[in-house]
This record gives sequence, structure tokens and C-alpha cells, in this order.
Amino acid sequence: MKKHIPNLITLLNLLCGCIAVVFAANHHLVIAAYFVFAGIFFDFFDGLAARKLGVQSELGVQLDSLADMVTSGVVPGLVMFQLLGETSGFGYSRTVDWAWDLSNTILNIALIGFLITLSSAYRLARFNIDEEQVDYFKGLPTPANTLLILSLPLILSFQGNDMINGIILNKWFLVGLTLLSTFLLNAPMKLFALKFKTWSFKDNATRYTFLLLSLVMLIVLKFLAVPFIVLLYILMSLLKKGEGNA
Repeated sequence: MKKHIPNLITLLNLLCGCIAVVFAANHHLVIAAYFVFAGIFFDFFDGLAARKLGVQSELGVQLDSLADMVTSGVVPGLVMFQLLGETSGFGYSRTVDWAWDLSNTILNIALIGFLITLSSAYRLARFNIDEEQVDYFKGLPTPANTLLILSLPLILSFQGNDMINGIILNKWFLVGLTLLSTFLLNAPMKLFALKFKTWSFKDNATRYTFLLLSLVMLIVLKFLAVPFIVLLYILMSLLKKGEGNA
């Protein structure tokens, strides 16, 4: 029975992702973000449960990537689609006319958001066949990228002001962020994994420091902290590599 526990947790991740898709497609991006956060929570603990129970399997690896493709691939692409549409009044807060005119410039720009979904799929497939990515990641992990994208509607809803809203709902900012996200997901850089083999501070100094700084930023900046946390993660990983410990 215990061998099925990690897979059940993974399926909860997938379920959260499916629900998030429904809410995102209907312009309820904040609710979609909450379900994505729940999915990422389950995504973290399915691997932990498999390691602790000693029931890691190839099925679990494949199932995990399939679940991540929805929660951390389809959903952030759909959310970016909605946000890009909102920059010209096409989506997010109004009903989309699905009788699309493909000559519609607004629609074509909004479709750029799905580059996140495509690059996430490529990253997850590459991860599954890369035997080196055990103690570190190559490129930004899809959950981290998803947190970055899903923080945007939360910032707009709970911490927005004229300046912040003007930046986030600028179509060129969103296009630039989409292209940056697409690059980071498959960038040739090593990023440390938040996997603790022991609880020793000496062996996990970078991880503990990152988690502590992230907690402080979340308390002080709330949702605005998320982009800075992702930036901190990348910078600390590059510094760790420079020290020869990556």
C-alpha cells in the first residue's frame, strides 16, 4: 500500500492543476493561483514521501512530470495569455469570444503567453532523460517559474497601485517576461535543488540561507517578494557555482 502513497500525492498535484486551468480559463486568476500553490505543495512532498518510504519508481518520475506539465506548464501559460489579453481589454476580466479572428493583433500577442507552456514541456522532457540532474537543476525549475508568473495576478489584486499596475499590465513588460521565462526554463545554468540529504547546516548552508531570506522577504513584501525570491535563487546558485560547489 505504501508504494502508492507518493503517486496519490502526485495525483493531488494534477487535480489542483486541472482545477486551476478551469478557474484561469474563466478569468479567476487569483483562485487559480491558490490551487497552483497547493499543487506545488503536493509536488514537493510526493518526492519526499517516495524517498522516505523507499518506494521511488520510474512510474512516479513519469507521473510527476505529467502532473507538473498541467500545474506548472499549462496554467502559467494560460495565465500569461489572460494577462496579455487584459493589456488591451481582451481577456482576464471579460468573457473571451472564442470565435477567434486570427488576424486580431491583440489575440496574436496574447498567444505568446503559451511559449511558457511549450518551454515548460521541453524542460520537463529534458529533465526526465538527464541523469545528471539529481543534486541540482539545469535551468529554472518549472514550479519556480510558475510561482513567478502566478504572483502577477496576486500582486495586481492585493498590492497593486497605479505604478505597479501600469508596469504589470504593460504588454511589452509581459512579452519580455514571457521571453525571459522561456529562456530561464532551459538556460544552460546549474541551480541548486532544495533537497536535504541531512539537516546539517554545514551541508546545507546555501539552502538554509535561501529559505531564511525568502521567509523574511515574504513577511515584508508579501506577494511582491516572489520575483525577488526567484532572482535571489538564481544569484545564489551562480555564486555557489562560482565557489565550485554546484
